[in-house]
This record gives sequence, structure tokens and C-alpha cells, in this order.
Amino acid sequence: MAKTTSVFYCQNCGAKSSKWIGHCPSCREWNTYVEEIVSKSTSKSEKHIFQKQHQASPIKISEIESGKEIRINTFNRELNRVLGGGLVTGSVVLVGGEPGIGKSTLMLQIALNLKNIKILYVTGEESEQQIKLRSDRISKFNQECYILAETHTQSIFQQIEQLKPGLVIIDSIQTLHTDLIDSSAGSISQIRECAAEFQKYAKITNVPVILIGHITKDGSLAGPKILEHMVDTVLQFEGERNYGYRIIRCIKNRFGSTSELGIYEMSDSGLREIANPSEILLSHRDENLSGVAIAAMVEGLRPMMIETQALVGSAAYGTPQRSTTGFDSRRLNMLLAVLEKRSGFKLGIKDVFLNIAGGLRVDDTAIDLAVISAVLSSNEDIPIDQNICFAGEVGLSGEIRSVNRIEQRISEAAKLGFNQIFISRYNLKNLDKAKHEIQLVPVTKVEEVFRKLFG
Repeated sequence: MAKTTSVFYCQNCGAKSSKWIGHCPSCREWNTYVEEIVSKSTSKSEKHIFQKQHQASPIKISEIESGKEIRINTFNRELNRVLGGGLVTGSVVLVGGEPGIGKSTLMLQIALNLKNIKILYVTGEESEQQIKLRSDRISKFNQECYILAETHTQSIFQQIEQLKPGLVIIDSIQTLHTDLIDSSAGSISQIRECAAEFQKYAKITNVPVILIGHITKDGSLAGPKILEHMVDTVLQFEGERNYGYRIIRCIKNRFGSTSELGIYEMSDSGLREIANPSEILLSHRDENLSGVAIAAMVEGLRPMMIETQALVGSAAYGTPQRSTTGFDSRRLNMLLAVLEKRSGFKLGIKDVFLNIAGGLRVDDTAIDLAVISAVLSSNEDIPIDQNICFAGEVGLSGEIRSVNRIEQRISEAAKLGFNQIFISRYNLKNLDKAKHEIQLVPVTKVEEVFRKLFG
């Protein structure tokens, strides 16, 4: 017999309660509890198909053999970089993104690119014919790629036991349902239980599993927050619909860095890897325009040049506007306050708009120097030379602070043909000027930057 109970789950963090409560004691959110009917089998004979037969016992950490993780080459340089060198065997990877952004296309490309390994692509949203049409558009074919249109986890595991694949891709985790939970597919308990089953399968069989997940309207992954804790790696696939470029970021990675990103271009034949990101982040202009400055930034281990655009004008409606795209609006307000307090520029009565070209979202503080240069250029209506770039952090006292990986930034700027790079004077320590072909312009204060740029 199955025991049926009614349980209330928090949609934000996955906490459960026997009754409805308005304020979640775990995540402190309001009105997030929803009721679910849960039915679990009480039969002791029912076991998971991949459950271990022996009971685990404690072992001394000194007696555990150290081993290096084995990685599978996905034959996709951008994804390999974000994962930290490839797909680790036995790992569970969660890929999230907006509808239509290209998650299924990317995963199908990975499945069709892999060699000498069986891949099981489980689709709960599309038919086999739709997957075949996408593979024809990608123009790739793999004899070892198997497609299964199924949403019942017990049936999926039966097929897995017969096929014995080397990689399992689930599209998507929100469409699956298991008999162990008596609730609708996509509910919090179903998502958590289905993810737990695939996590157990991956750890026992050492087969990597990729889960594709939906996101909510506020940009977070749908389902309980515990889903992100259960998996080994969380990847966020993002991009502006008006641009043809897509960015994959690593939010969590137990086997590598979380600061890497991969860049793709969406085309008719699928996603194309972008080896040189600066080609999409720098616009090619025939003439110099005011309010444009080039910043040398670093994402993970990858240096790239990005274009920072600013527009400063008189406040038309009395209250000045502050608008940013791809940059933290609070940091912009801080930089504008520094310019007004330390340098005497009257920007408090003017509208300021800031945009990072290419649809990229930037968190590197090294672009502060480029931001204030673009703002000053627009305010004075004097263009900055196209052959000048910037790399420096601005402090509250108006000083230009040093940034990390300065040699990588300088080398990238020199490789792209820039003649000068403005850096902090404190970055000159242990820096060999002779080996760099680009002219280094050291600065210490915002006023010094203004004088050297505009005289």
C-alpha cells in the first residue's frame, strides 16, 4: 500500500512543512509555500535500479586513494574551457537558460560531435522527428547518438540499463516524472526526486549526466534551490535576442573555476564557437565618436577587449536618469559620485546612460577607468583616440588602483593593434616595459587621466 500525505513545499528553497505558512523560516521569503500530494511506496522490496547492494561504512581519509578525475573531451573548445577541461566522468551538469536561447541545440551539437562513446539523448519536450530536423540543420551525424522520447524515469532507466551509454542528456528535467512521487511533472517534489535519481545513477555508474533546466521570469533556475546544490556544475546559457551571440557562464563547478565563460554565435547551422571574443565586442568605426572607450578586461583566464559607450546630457525632466546595460548601476553611481566629489565635474544634474557593446554583462572592476573616460568624453564631447585602451580600478578617493593579470591585458591590447594603454602606476612594479610593443601610460588620479586624454 502507498501512504498518501499532503506536504507544503517552499518554491524558493525547497523547504517543506506539514502546514501552510506565509513566511519561510529557511529562506525568509513570503508566500512561497505550495501544497503537493505526495505518495511514497512503503514496500521495502522496491529499490532503485542502480542502488548499491552493500552498506557504506566510514573510512579514514588517509586510507582513501587519491585519484585524478577523468575528463571526456566534448570537442567544443568553449564548453571545455567553461567545464575546466572537459566533462568529468560521474558528474552531473545542470544547464539553464531562457526558452529558445539554444540550450537544446548546443547539447545536440555536443552529442553529435562526441566520438567513440554512446550517447543517450532523452527528450521530454520534442519528438524524434523534431530532433532529426535539428540534426539535419546542424549538418552532423553520429552513429552512436540515440534519441529517446520519454518522460517516465523508470522507463528511462530500463533503456539505460539495456543501452549502457557513456553520456546521458536530459531535455529537460522539468518534464520528467517518477512513480515514487504522486504529483504532477514539473512540481518541486518531482524535480527534486528525478534529479536525485539521476545523481545516484551518475555516482554509481560513473557516467556523466547533463540536465537541461528551465528558468523563471526573474532569471533563476526553476524548481527548488536544492537542485543547484545536488549537481556538480551549474551552467547559465544567456544572450540577447537582438544579438546573434550567446554566452555560457559557469555559476558552480566542483571540478574547475567558476569565472570562465564561453561565447558562441547563433547561425542557421547551429552554434559557432567564437575563438576571439574581441571581434564581437569591438565595433568598427570610420570616425572617432565621443563617449566611447575601450577596456581591457579578463574573464577567468581569457583576456578580451570590450567597448564601453556613455551618453551624458542635460536632464530633460528635472530628475537625472541613470541607466546601464551590462554594467552594475550602483557602481556607475559610485563612479559618478567620485567624479563630482574628487574632480569637480558637475554630473549630478545630468542624465547618464552607459552601455557595454555586444550584449555582454561585465563584473570586472578593471573597466572602471574606461567607464569614467567614456563619461568624461561624452560630457566634454571630445572623442578618445581609437588606438587607446584602459585597464584600471577607480577608488573612492579618485585614485587609480592596480588590477590583476595586467600582462595578459597588455598583451591582448598589443595583439589587437592598440598603441597606448592607460594603467595604474602601481601596476608598473615587476613589469618589464621593454618586452611590450604597446606604450604604457601610468596614471594615479582621475584628474591625471583627464589631462592626458583631453589636455
